[in-house]
Amino acid sequence: MTDKLGSMRRTHHCNDLRSAHIDSEVVLMGWVQRRRDHGGVIFIDLRDRNGITQVVFNPEIEPAAHAKAHDLRSEYVIGIQGRVYARPAGMINPNLETGEIEVLVSELRILNKAQTPPFLIEDSVDVNENIRLQHRHVDLRRPQLQKNLITRHQVAATVRRYLNDNGFLDIETPVLTRSTPEGARDYLVPSRVNRGQFYALPQSPQLFKQLLMMACFDRYYQIVRCFRDEDLRADRQPEFTQIDMEMSFVGEEDVMGLSEGLVAAVFKETLGMDLKLPFQRLSYDEAMDRYGLDKPDLRFGLELKNISDIVAGSGFKVFADVVAKGGIVKALNAKGCVELSRKEIDDLTAFAAIYRAKGLAWIKVREDGWQSPIAKFFSPEEKAALTERIQMEIGDLVLFVADQAKITNEALGHLRNHLAEKLGLIDKKEFRFVWVTRFPMFEYDETEKRYQALHHPFTAPLEEDYDKLESDPLAVYSRAYDLVLNGSEIGGGSIRIHQRDLQERVLKALGMEKADYEKKFGFLLSALDSGAPPHGGLAFGFDRLVMLLCGQTSIRDVIAFPKTQRAACLLTDAPSEAGREQLLELALRVVKDN
Repeated sequence: MTDKLGSMRRTHHCNDLRSAHIDSEVVLMGWVQRRRDHGGVIFIDLRDRNGITQVVFNPEIEPAAHAKAHDLRSEYVIGIQGRVYARPAGMINPNLETGEIEVLVSELRILNKAQTPPFLIEDSVDVNENIRLQHRHVDLRRPQLQKNLITRHQVAATVRRYLNDNGFLDIETPVLTRSTPEGARDYLVPSRVNRGQFYALPQSPQLFKQLLMMACFDRYYQIVRCFRDEDLRADRQPEFTQIDMEMSFVGEEDVMGLSEGLVAAVFKETLGMDLKLPFQRLSYDEAMDRYGLDKPDLRFGLELKNISDIVAGSGFKVFADVVAKGGIVKALNAKGCVELSRKEIDDLTAFAAIYRAKGLAWIKVREDGWQSPIAKFFSPEEKAALTERIQMEIGDLVLFVADQAKITNEALGHLRNHLAEKLGLIDKKEFRFVWVTRFPMFEYDETEKRYQALHHPFTAPLEEDYDKLESDPLAVYSRAYDLVLNGSEIGGGSIRIHQRDLQERVLKALGMEKADYEKKFGFLLSALDSGAPPHGGLAFGFDRLVMLLCGQTSIRDVIAFPKTQRAACLLTDAPSEAGREQLLELALRVVKDN
């Protein structure tokens, strides 16, 4: 049997009491973190979400409470009443905020017993993540996860306060909507009322927030749940949260400036950190040229150098042939890494191969000259040009990739990040922001043999590129912008198309026939005809932003009840099979794979 709460009412949380409370009569409630029996006197670390307080059961002072305390075990839920005392000299715990005091218990109530937990409720515990997710309600008791979710709350509160103060309205948009192509698979919801028809869960509120601008709401925001049925990894979930916002009568700098203010407010409120504004800006082309990726980490150097022009006519046929076929050759100078072993270089080659690089050429710069299988193929003039371009010095290891631009950039861009981690070049306490702007409007999908929107089809192209939409789509740049923090994209947006004729031209460039886009986007095109203002916006990846603020490497550690990489909830065993009657109501039949 357990005790009833009765008239006992909590007076303080477990992290509230300090030396100023000495001699106060208090009531605390929480979970037993650990129990220690020191020669008759029993010490309990009592824990709630705010912290820990040491409570003491002394047999000479309160024998009844002490006798009852013998039954206490880890994770029992208890309430205690007692008096606050100063800890004896030499017993103060400087690592605990309540470390100067303890509570001598006069009354103990065991509110609920607990089975032995599947793992220790401590941050340092090493336990398989699937076990943690299966027992997530227990895992969430760990101090770091509790701190993460409290930070998440603080970020959301700061965002709402900042946007409210800047004239934004929090407006909800539908969760059950129609399927539209936005880059990933939709989650579909069958309709019972309209048999054979389906809703889609929104990948984002993109069209609805544009419609709100056309409805004259001027400034909208929402901290909103979004859904994408895509392959998962550490920073992806099938359901995730965005800070979504849209504004009328704005240009790129208006959106970016307001977004910087929002991020600065979040960092000030949660970390006490003052960010330097404005953030750095890089065009997409510059980011790709210097870093190989459109989400560059600027906390370290190791910039890439394009050497295609130097090696185009060289005797090294591999480089020369790639350039002749329209590819590029780039170099990465690993300063001071001349002593890397051949095995270590082979490991780097294998890493580059993950990103489809066919090989990784290298040169070691030693006092007696270049050491490399490819050194003999370059003339003295080419060696001098390479030395100057790559800034080669004695002690350097230079790595080369030659391939089509996409492969070369991706392989060396990721290798750059990998090397920086391996060489300890990254200051983990630094936060480096950069805006990447002027993205290409389209990319060509070799599988589907058609153009696709690099962001989404409602992004406005640069005005000076309108005349290329039909003649040279890959030369069209857009008014899109991404905010990158330490190599992670935390937000992205654009100025939108606000004229029907331009929107139709973009949809046609994507290979859509008029009947097709009228069926999918007719409501948007009609709205554009109704008097649409120029507008633009941005969406922050809320989970990813909180992850970086908390110093975590997985967004699962900042989401209360996340899914696994197989999109499953191990706590509730979802997804699960539906009953026969439910399927019949929806006119559905499940066909299982053989």
